[in-house]
Amino acid sequence: MANEQNAPDTAQFYLISPPEFELSQFPDQLAKVLDSEEISCVRLAMASHDEDRISRAADALRDVCQSRDVALVIDSHIQLVERLGLDGVHLLDSARTVRHARKELGADAIVGAFCGASNHEGMSAGEHGADYVSFGPCGQTPLGDGSRAEADLFQWWSEMIEVPVVAEGALSQEIVATLAPFVDFFGVGNEIWSKDAPLEALRTLIATSRA
Repeated sequence: MANEQNAPDTAQFYLISPPEFELSQFPDQLAKVLDSEEISCVRLAMASHDEDRISRAADALRDVCQSRDVALVIDSHIQLVERLGLDGVHLLDSARTVRHARKELGADAIVGAFCGASNHEGMSAGEHGADYVSFGPCGQTPLGDGSRAEADLFQWWSEMIEVPVVAEGALSQEIVATLAPFVDFFGVGNEIWSKDAPLEALRTLIATSRA
């Protein structure tokens, strides 16, 4: 997830798994996408708290990702990263556990932090050792408290902060076109997996980001 500088010429794409998926189907679906487009990272973001289920999913996706030299991180579960041979963790509590995660996982692990729409939390996460910060949701969604990460947040971040930034949550073609000059990565999940043809949906967003 390293980037040479902020405000890159071309935003990269970072895939977020569906909250629920069939192990008999999704790894093959993911493999098809990774074989077709350049993806910077995959995030296992399951709704389940069942450790066995999460571990089996991680094993399946790790094989797909490692064979294609794509990093795999997991939501929240710091204690599972080393046990499952993953590349890092994506924290959902802003900056609060970044320092702990870095201490537990070491300098080489990827540590990312979701910071809602708060540039203050984002700066704190970066200061505590996050490799990247994500803001969102960027579009309208019934989830959360209704707040959105607006374009001016990403523009300010790209001009002022060197830590790479991810835009995620309810992304549309219009939002991707607006944010493309200011973000390092787009975190894409249900925007493609909910479609009948995920790869085509992803290609549409990639083309929009480069238009």
